[in-house]
Amino acid sequence: MTEHSRYLPADERRNATVEAVIALAAQQNPVDITTTAIAQKMGVTQGALFRHFPSKDAILQAVMSWVAQRLLSRVDRAAQAAASPAAALEAVFMAHIDFVSEHPGVPRLIFGELQRQEQTVPKQLVQTLLVHYGERLRGLLEAGKARGELDEGLDVQAAAVLFIGTVQGLVMQSLLAGDVARMRRDAAQVFAIYRRGIGRAR
Repeated sequence: MTEHSRYLPADERRNATVEAVIALAAQQNPVDITTTAIAQKMGVTQGALFRHFPSKDAILQAVMSWVAQRLLSRVDRAAQAAASPAAALEAVFMAHIDFVSEHPGVPRLIFGELQRQEQTVPKQLVQTLLVHYGERLRGLLEAGKARGELDEGLDVQAAAVLFIGTVQGLVMQSLLAGDVARMRRDAAQVFAIYRRGIGRAR
């Protein structure tokens, strides 16, 4: 245990815990991550860990809160910097892929939470994240229709579902192939196909 890890302020210790869990999830099944493994990854004792989190579920809750805040902030910045709704959709798509490429443990954690039968707080946070993400997408899609960039008859709800499903498909194939960089390599071509599908009919 280093002197730095031993005496981290509370907020930094919580952030370090979140980062440790995400790093571990990139290497193993999230279900198998123990508080012992988290403490070892951080170079602290379990006692030090439990001074900040009363349980493993509390740690997962902090992780999912971190993911939701960081991902939504990332896609919001990408959308705001774009010149049009259609450009914003592409920017959001690429920002999401970049986020997952940087944190490959995140999708493993999210899929793991959604598979749990019980309705836990971490699972509720994932569901809330998907709701807020969908709201952003539907807003951009509606704006794209209003500006004549997208097909006027576009089913916005279905297009938002397809957008999320396309991201998830890229992520899953990349993880299955054991090649995180693959999702970045394929993202532009895949989005181009999605964009043609929702584009204005000629």
